[in-house]
Amino acid sequence: MNIKKVTLALIQCRCSSDITVNMKKTIKKIEQASNDGAQIILLQELFQTPYFCQTVDEKYFDLAQSIPGPVTEELSKLAKELEVVVVAPFFERRAAGIYHNSVCVIDADGNLMGTYRKHHIPDDPGFHEKYYFTPGDGGYRVFDTKYAKIAPLICWDQWFPEAARIAALKGAELLVYPTAIGTLPDEKGEIGKSYLDAWQTIQKSHAIANSCFVASVNRTGEEGEVNFWGHSFVASPFGKVLAEAGHDEETVIAEIDILEIENQRRVWPFFRDRRIDTYQPIGNRYIEND
Repeated sequence: MNIKKVTLALIQCRCSSDITVNMKKTIKKIEQASNDGAQIILLQELFQTPYFCQTVDEKYFDLAQSIPGPVTEELSKLAKELEVVVVAPFFERRAAGIYHNSVCVIDADGNLMGTYRKHHIPDDPGFHEKYYFTPGDGGYRVFDTKYAKIAPLICWDQWFPEAARIAALKGAELLVYPTAIGTLPDEKGEIGKSYLDAWQTIQKSHAIANSCFVASVNRTGEEGEVNFWGHSFVASPFGKVLAEAGHDEETVIAEIDILEIENQRRVWPFFRDRRIDTYQPIGNRYIEND
C-alpha cells in the first residue's frame, strides 16, 4: 500500500514580554521536535511576542519586523540545518504605516517560500487587532513544501469556511491555523468550555468538508486579561483528533498519512458533487430573501 507519512510538531508555548527569551525558547523547542522526528514544525500566532492586541498602544508597532528579516534569517538557517519545514507567524512591518499579522513558510532547505497575511481581522474586547493589522491582500496561498502542500490561515480565519475551501481547492493537503485564542475573566467554567468545543468543532468540520488534514496550534498561559486555553490539535480528513495538547506548555507530535486524502475523497466525493453553478450569491455581503 502506498503511504506518504509525515510527522508534525505543534509547539504550544507561554510567551513573556521579552521577545529574545521567547525566540530562544522556541528555537530550543524546534530543535527538540526535530530530534523527536518532526518534519513540519508549526508555531503559534505571534510566537515571538506577547499578545499585545489586548490594548491599544502605539508603542507596540515597534515590535514588528520585516520579511525577510532577522526572524526569517534565523529560522531559515535552523530549518536548513535540521531539514525541517517551519511555519512561523509573527508581526510584520511591510511598509511605513502598513503592518500585518503574518506567517512565513520556510522549506526544509532553508528557502523562505513566501508569506500569508491574515485576511480576517477581529475587533473584540481583549482582541483589538484592527488597530494593528492591515488585512492581507495576497489571497489564500498554498506552499508546496518538501513534505506536504501547506495552506496557512491565521486564528480568526479559522471560523470562515470559504477560506478553508479555497485553500483546499488550490491543492492544500494540510490546513494550518496558528492561533491566539482564550477566555476573558467572565468566560470561565461552562462558557469557556463551550467556546473551546466550538473552536475545535469548526476546524474539524473544515477537515471533513475538504477531506484534508487540519493542524491548529494555540498559545497557552495567562497574558493580561486573557487565559489562552492551549489544546493545540491535529485532525484527520474524517475529523478524528489524532493528537491534542492540554492547557500547559507542550509540543504535540502527530503522524499523518497524506494518501488518506485521496481515499477519503473517494468515499465522500464532496468536490465531485459541488454545484458550482449555484454558488454565485456567496460573493454578496448579504442576500435579500425574495
